[in-house]
Amino acid sequence: MLSIIIVNYKQPELLRLCLKTLKRTLRPDFDHEIIVADSEASVESGNVATEEFAGIRYIPFKENVGYTRLVNEGVMAAKGDAFFIMNSDITPLPDSIENMYGHLKHHPEIGLIGPQLLNLDGSIQQSCFRYYSPLDIVYRRTPLGILPFGRKAIERFKMQDKDLTRPCPADWLSGSALMGSMAAAKKVGPMDKKLFLYMSDVDWPRRFWENGYQVVYYPTARMYHYHHRHSRGRFGMLDSLFNVQTRQHIFDYLKYLKKYGFR
Repeated sequence: MLSIIIVNYKQPELLRLCLKTLKRTLRPDFDHEIIVADSEASVESGNVATEEFAGIRYIPFKENVGYTRLVNEGVMAAKGDAFFIMNSDITPLPDSIENMYGHLKHHPEIGLIGPQLLNLDGSIQQSCFRYYSPLDIVYRRTPLGILPFGRKAIERFKMQDKDLTRPCPADWLSGSALMGSMAAAKKVGPMDKKLFLYMSDVDWPRRFWENGYQVVYYPTARMYHYHHRHSRGRFGMLDSLFNVQTRQHIFDYLKYLKKYGFR
C-alpha cells in the first residue's frame, strides 16, 4: 500500500483541488491511504480534509511547524510500505503515481524517487539537482549567474549535462513531490528536525545515498506544480533584509553547511 502524504500550509483551495485530482486520477483498485498534514491549520482546510472527502487522515497543527515536521509526522503516521510526499499545489497526471510506485517496488535499490514536474503552461520545471556549493547560491541570486562561469556552475547544479528525458540518479530531488521506500526511510531515519523549511530535501536524499540507497529522477511520471518561489524576491542578495522566506532559506543552508561543511 502507498501512503500519500499531502503537506499543506494555508492553501485550502489548492488542497481541495489536490484531493479532487487524486480522487479522479487514481485507479479504483490502487491500494492507498491519504494523510493530510496541515501547518497553521484553518477551519476551512480542516473542513476540506475531514468533511468534503471521505477516509482522509488529518493531522492539524495550530502553529506553523514547517515542512520538515509535517513530513516527519506524516511518515510516522503512515501505514504503507511506501510513501508519497506531495505539496498541496501538486496535480498528478493519470497513472503517474501508480507508475512511480511500481518502479520503486521493482527496484529495491531505490530509496527515493521523484517525478518530472511541469509548470502550468506545460514546460518542464527543474526538480532534480546536484549538491549545492555556496557559490551556486550566489550565482543564482546575483547578476554573476549570467556570466560564463556562473552559467556553467548553474548548468552543473541543474544537471543540464544529463539526458533528463530518461530516469537517472540525482544527488537530490524537489521535496514538492517525493516518493520513498518505508523500509529505507526507517533505516535512514526521519528528516533532520533542525531544518525548518528548506534543505530537508537536500539533506534527506544525501543520507539515503550514504546508507546505500539510490535517489532517482523518474520523468516517466509527470505532475503539474503550481510553483511560487517565496524565497526569491526582487532585490537579489538584499532579499535577506526584507524577505522572511529568504532569511529562512539562508538559516537552513547555514545549518546544512555546519553539518556537512563544503563536501
